[in-house]
Order: sequence, then C-alpha cells, then structure tokens
Amino acid sequence: MPASYAYLGPEGTFTEVALRTLPEAATRELIPYVSVQSALDAVRAGEAEAAFVPIENSVEGGITTTLDELVAGTPLMIYREVLLSITFALLVRPGTKLSDIKTVTAHPAAQPQVRNWLKANLPDVVWESAASNADGARLVQEGRYDAAFAGEFAAARYGLETLETGIHDAENAQTRFVLVGRPARPAAPTGADKTSVVLWQRDDHPGGLRDLLGEFATRGINLMLLQSRPTGAGIGNYCFCIDAEGHISDRRVAEALMGLKRICLQVRFLGSYPRADVGPDEVRPVLPGTSDDEFVSAADWVARCQDGRF
Repeated sequence: MPASYAYLGPEGTFTEVALRTLPEAATRELIPYVSVQSALDAVRAGEAEAAFVPIENSVEGGITTTLDELVAGTPLMIYREVLLSITFALLVRPGTKLSDIKTVTAHPAAQPQVRNWLKANLPDVVWESAASNADGARLVQEGRYDAAFAGEFAAARYGLETLETGIHDAENAQTRFVLVGRPARPAAPTGADKTSVVLWQRDDHPGGLRDLLGEFATRGINLMLLQSRPTGAGIGNYCFCIDAEGHISDRRVAEALMGLKRICLQVRFLGSYPRADVGPDEVRPVLPGTSDDEFVSAADWVARCQDGRF
C-alpha cells in the first residue's frame, strides 16, 4: 500500500489544513484529489493508504457527499477524526473592489455559513458551487468568477488578495474531518471513543426508527449524530447514519450492534475511533447497569442459572 494520504483538494483547502494537524501526516505523501468521491476511490483502488475528507459541520450537519460515499460501494472504515474551527475570507483578483463582485463561488457546505453576510454585503451576487473552497479560489484566479470564499491561507497559493476576513454567520463554527481507510481491526479503545454505523430497516412500519434507537437507549448509549439518507430505491426508502458514544469493544456497544444486526436488513460498521472533542477524563459516566463489569456479571448470572447454580 502506498505511504500516501488522499485528501479533498486542490492545495489550500481547509481539508489540507486539518490533515496536517495529524502527526502521521508528516510521514506520508499528501495527494490532493478533485472530489470526495475520487479521494475515497483512490483508497478503494489501492492508490492511497487512506483518504481525509470532511464529514460534518456544526452549521448544516452531515456532509451528504461523504456520507453517501461511505454508505454505498466497497466498505471503508473511519480511523481518526479532526475538528477544525472555520472562518472564511473573501478572495479576489488584485484590484477587485466589493462593488465589482457579481459572482462568487465556494464549496456548497460553505454557503450556509456565509449566507447572512452575503445578504448584508452582496445581496445581488450570483452563487456558483465549486468542488472545494480552494478550487473556488483557483477558478477566481482563472477569471471564471469574481470572488471565492476560502481560507485566508489560500490567497497566496492562488495569487489572490484578501478583501474581507473573519466571515462567518455562526460563532465557533467547526467542521469535522475523518481519516478513512480499508477495513481492518479498529484501534484499541481510548476511553473517549465514537462508533459509526449505517442501518437499513427490514421494512417501513410504525415505530421502526424507535426500535433501532431503542437498541442504544436501553444500554445507556448516547447518540451524537443521526441522519437519514435516501437509498435510491424510491421515495420513503432511507437508511440511517449514526454516530454513538463508545467503542465496539465496550460490552454495551457490542450488544447494541448485535441487537441491530438481528432486527435490521443490513448494518454497515464504519469504525470505532478516538473522539476529537473530548478526552477520557471528560467522557460522561456510563449509566447504572451499563458498565462492562455489570454486563459480565449479568452474563455470569445467566450462565449459573442455566447450570442450576443460582
């Protein structure tokens, strides 16, 4: 396997900045790809060891392109996550004034994060989506658009000027990125972990989603993300992308996954990996009756009952 990481490019994306915060990135060749799909396909094809892509932001929720790519196709697995605070700059060709701007571009996920700023400062501008924020900067450099929302650090890379900085509609906006590779044994639990799965129901029936969520709730497992995605099989047909607190080696998480495997048409395990938002000392205590020791004790009691030793 090549010692390289693919990432959503071109150079100068927030994705690249977040990727470079990983210590192991310093020992890998970092290769930009034009889209999330092409970066993940590079891993599937064995052209890269792993891919680093955005998966969620604190303003709009899940990045649907990434979620859909993980839902479909050859299975992949999440190994790491990174949180990056996001603020945008308005990048233009040298000499461009705010009054000159008629068209702007950026990644679609950027639009909800700058919508109010646009309304207040450029109400008549035409928005065009780009494959990434850095790609939007490249398109401005080429003269395709008048301005791009991107990281201020991308200006020098594409020979642009920064017209405005610190643009964001929501304070403390963050984007979550994940390092995705081919399936293998998950890393050992850290005590502050997250488990991601995709669930498909057997059929559509009243209380169906409640049944799925009940497997987590009865074991005291907190959910951190729940998003439905269409399966492509027609209106009303959805699968559910879920992030849950805990590691697959935790008894409560393993038993929840076993319960889901029994009642779901399909379960896709996307990985157990360290959380980026908290450390082991900050994780909420498990609910009474849901610790590993209590699961082991309960299983031992059942075994003794079966042996007539109760």
